[in-house]
Amino acid sequence: MTVATAPSTSASPTPRQLWIRTRGLLLAVLVLIAAGVALAATRSGDQHGRLDPRSADRYGSRAVAELLKDRGVSVRVVTTLKAATSAAGPGTTLLVAGPNLLTPQQQNALRTATTDAAGRTVLLAPGPPSVSRLAPGVRAESSAPVTARAPRCSLDAARQAGEAETGGVRYASDSHDALGCYPADGLPSLLLVQQQRAGDTVLVGSPDFLYNDRLDNQGNASLALQLLGSRPHLVWYLPSLADTSAAGRSGDDGGSSGDDSTGGESSFTDLIPSGWLWGTLQLALAAALAAVWRARRLGPVVAERLPVAIRASESTEGRARLHRKANARDRAAASLRHASRARIAPLVGVSPRDAHSPAALLPAVSARLSTTGSGLHELIFGPAPSDDAALVHLADQLDSLEREVRTS
Repeated sequence: MTVATAPSTSASPTPRQLWIRTRGLLLAVLVLIAAGVALAATRSGDQHGRLDPRSADRYGSRAVAELLKDRGVSVRVVTTLKAATSAAGPGTTLLVAGPNLLTPQQQNALRTATTDAAGRTVLLAPGPPSVSRLAPGVRAESSAPVTARAPRCSLDAARQAGEAETGGVRYASDSHDALGCYPADGLPSLLLVQQQRAGDTVLVGSPDFLYNDRLDNQGNASLALQLLGSRPHLVWYLPSLADTSAAGRSGDDGGSSGDDSTGGESSFTDLIPSGWLWGTLQLALAAALAAVWRARRLGPVVAERLPVAIRASESTEGRARLHRKANARDRAAASLRHASRARIAPLVGVSPRDAHSPAALLPAVSARLSTTGSGLHELIFGPAPSDDAALVHLADQLDSLEREVRTS
């Protein structure tokens, strides 16, 4: 038996074919990246400067900061706990823009630093966890909608401001030193707690009256100026994730100091914001749903008459391309060998029923060609080829074998 030599051509995909196969995926990735960048830019434009006295957008607070400066109050922005606690003093109002963003250790340190400072501390919309630490004896209740409300209290700042847009978190206290204003459903949305050492703490249920686009509504500007301008200095504390004190852990729950060296170590997951963890979980869920969608069952194949006649060569070429795209060399080789055995069997006197039996077909072919050995068995019933070139070589060998059987 003559064995054909391997062809010199390669069946590997060309760069053009690779580009055609991957361009759809690359385009989808580029669109996804562009959409993400656009969404991030849009979101950053809306979120940047929220309650920031340097921001002039609708959710910034530059307007009230400029009004305070015109009245002789110095405004200083800080983003770390150490800077905020070191600035506390009798002539300073410390505004905490996000008390709920502080860790329990940071809240304890802030409370310790402001208790003896004899200044004013203004907390914007503190919730139950932060209220229990920053204002002991005060309870945070359910929220109420923000709308124009009358002060209904004896606090001079509230009475002079009159109606203001208040609401949000409501507060309750049993202390005689607490004065509540702007009640919503029976509970005040602004609470002033007088400290024993001449300082005080103001809890504001909603910061909306400090936004640039709401400052000129009702008595918002007057209320803001009187709450924040009672001392010559205003320290505007904007908590930041970059603050090193947020990662520290104090060994004493109630006695941590205001420095950055709070001691202890945090794991990697403790340093990841919760938003990233939720985002990763959502992406994993989306990937699982996409896998289920792609793996859905399409049902059994239904035979259907074709509307037009298709040439056998086109059908063969199309099937070969599908095998190549799926790297199904095993199925392609099995199909080639099956067809060769079906054509060779009648030529050597083997019935179609035994055409795919090695015990019946191999002796008949060997007798016809007067050849023996394991090469014939490997050619007709051997394993799948290892690459595309070996598959082409197998096809050539089967053609050569079939020609020899026909001419012998």
